[in-house]
Amino acid sequence: MSGYAHPELLAETDWLADHLNDPMIRVVDCRYYFDGRDGHTIYRQGHIPGAVYASYPADLSDPTATPPNLIPRPDQVAETMARLGIGNDTLVVGYDDEGGHFAARLWWILAYYGHERVKILNGGILKWQAEGRPLATGEVVPPRTTFVPGPPRHFMRIRADELHSALGHPDLCVLDVRRLSEYTGEEVRAARGGRIPGAISFFWQDNLNPDWTFKPADQLRARHDAAGATSTRQIVTYCQGGVRAAHAAFVLHLIGRENVRVYDGSWAEWGNRDDLPIER
Repeated sequence: MSGYAHPELLAETDWLADHLNDPMIRVVDCRYYFDGRDGHTIYRQGHIPGAVYASYPADLSDPTATPPNLIPRPDQVAETMARLGIGNDTLVVGYDDEGGHFAARLWWILAYYGHERVKILNGGILKWQAEGRPLATGEVVPPRTTFVPGPPRHFMRIRADELHSALGHPDLCVLDVRRLSEYTGEEVRAARGGRIPGAISFFWQDNLNPDWTFKPADQLRARHDAAGATSTRQIVTYCQGGVRAAHAAFVLHLIGRENVRVYDGSWAEWGNRDDLPIER
């Protein structure tokens, strides 16, 4: 992992295997699917031993908000983490089967509320299984803990109206990390298809190797530099529901870009508001 500005954000499978029984570590399975499969059921059928399960819509979003993919409120985060057995001293290791796609959302939420003891498992459960490591079945119900969220780090998040007012500023770099078909407006997942004006198409998955591990630091830096996502500009990431955007933000932090804000409203909000401009 040499070359990353923050290698501590990643956990390798051999390290996790050596620390599975550490009482100060909580492993969280974040698998979720938009194709009808139930992530919780798949978790029960086989997960990393000791892992608890967190659902993107129920645990890593605010289901009472509009759109429902906004970051959870402090009271919601406190309840979820307490139920998952995560305290303020817990080291959290998140994983999924898509290169940290949903685990990055867990990282972003915890970091937003000041909890920085979070890692993403590099390669996720797929790498774990490919190496022949053990799985467990059933549900893990940990002892309940107390988790007190810190003050929100508003510099890690941006809302629609603030982003709208900043459009066109030369120091702003907006990364649209959705599929190209969503970016062009060919694929419509809201009332309107298209993109935020001036946004750069920057597919999130291109930060990963074919085996779902993260690309080397020099490749990631070169890719971001070429897109204008440099350390001297304010970088905003967005997608459809604030998940791929969180993954893109994680990668930026991994390579030392600290000037990153996630637009968690993303296209689910922007594309459904007719008072906001779009490009196609």
